[in-house]
Amino acid sequence: MKKGLFITFEGIEGCGKSTQARMLKEFLIKAGKRVFLTREPGGPKIAEGIREMLLSVNNKEMLPQTEVLLYMASRSQHTGEWIIPELEKGKIVISDRYYDSTFAYQGAARKIDGKLIDTIRRYATFGLVPDITFLVDLPEEIGLSRIQAKDADRLEQESMEFHKKVREGFLDLANNEPERFVVLDGKKSIKEIHNEVIKIINKELNK
Repeated sequence: MKKGLFITFEGIEGCGKSTQARMLKEFLIKAGKRVFLTREPGGPKIAEGIREMLLSVNNKEMLPQTEVLLYMASRSQHTGEWIIPELEKGKIVISDRYYDSTFAYQGAARKIDGKLIDTIRRYATFGLVPDITFLVDLPEEIGLSRIQAKDADRLEQESMEFHKKVREGFLDLANNEPERFVVLDGKKSIKEIHNEVIKIINKELNK
């Protein structure tokens, strides 16, 4: 049974979510909390191996069906080996991306049926749902402008239209689950966004 608090950060490429996840971890540690920070795709050794396949620019022929199953396989290992055990220890677990990314990238942008994704998601995550999901919303052209072309991975190299659909997908998710999602304006400064995150988290911890 889950005892800790599960927080996820979502958003398009270059939105600043990874920075916010790290800053939240540092804040919580200073506040004396036990925190575990992780990321997706990735985490444990098996999940990291799948990450390499998913993001490699050498795998441009990857089919959407293969892509969604690999993401879920990585997530299942990540959830079962790392996330759930850390939550059971009573820790605050922060994940840079979780299953909402699959609904946005493979669902909204790749046009894979959302009901199918949800069925696989329930199985792959052992039914685990984040307590709070921060969506750092940013126009796709701004986010992609922050990424160095020479370092871009397979998904970062997708078209502007693809990333526009991803953003729209995230916003639809937030609109459908307002009790879980907190939408943050990615155009604000890093500090301003961090302060908003802290305000929400403090409220949650003081319930």
